[in-house]
Amino acid sequence: MPWDFWLIFLVLAVVLPWRGLIRLRRILELPKVDTRERLTLYASTIAFQWLAVAITGWRVWVHGFTAAQLGLVVPDRARIAISSVAGILILAGLQWMNLRRIGRHPLQMRGVLQSLAERILPRTGVELLPYFALAVTAGVCEEFLYRGFAMAAMNQVSLATWSVVLFSSALFGLAHLYQGRAGIVSTLVLGTVFGLARIAYDSLVPVILWHIAVDVVAGIAGPRYLLRTSASDSEL
Repeated sequence: MPWDFWLIFLVLAVVLPWRGLIRLRRILELPKVDTRERLTLYASTIAFQWLAVAITGWRVWVHGFTAAQLGLVVPDRARIAISSVAGILILAGLQWMNLRRIGRHPLQMRGVLQSLAERILPRTGVELLPYFALAVTAGVCEEFLYRGFAMAAMNQVSLATWSVVLFSSALFGLAHLYQGRAGIVSTLVLGTVFGLARIAYDSLVPVILWHIAVDVVAGIAGPRYLLRTSASDSEL
């Protein structure tokens, strides 16, 4: 495997999780996060992820990887369209129900998720549109990095399919280290589903759309079930 691919994997496995933890600590130290700080967070994350994709895309292009190897194709439009819509409905529904379930828990039982929700999730219409841009960015960029680049690079060293899926999913889970143990486990499971789907459909398109749907629902249902209930609890 080329040296620059190893460097990219080092960034995905170490630098990104470390960066996420540092940013989380800084955010949690703030007594309150206002609109300007949230918009700055969204903008910096969008810029960082597209920069990571640009550099990674440049290196895979230099090494001759094709669009098909990276999953940047739509081999069966009808099948992918149906699976994309079905996956969006299922995953968006599960995300919505999960956030509603968490919102029914007492405030002190929600842990890191509640602290993140209070500081990161959009609270106004001004924040919602940039958040949607962040959701689209995360869907495109993270799927390219973890299910596109990572899986294509590991396939080059003739690893078993299951190990390629688990490896990419582990990297994806580590990237969400800032969400705590529950966040790592949930993203590891979700990453495994995405990895298997990427192989089954030979395309990143369905998983990109599923990923976007999950994040968009978090921006809509999260404030509805976590922020309103936390405000009412604090008034009691």
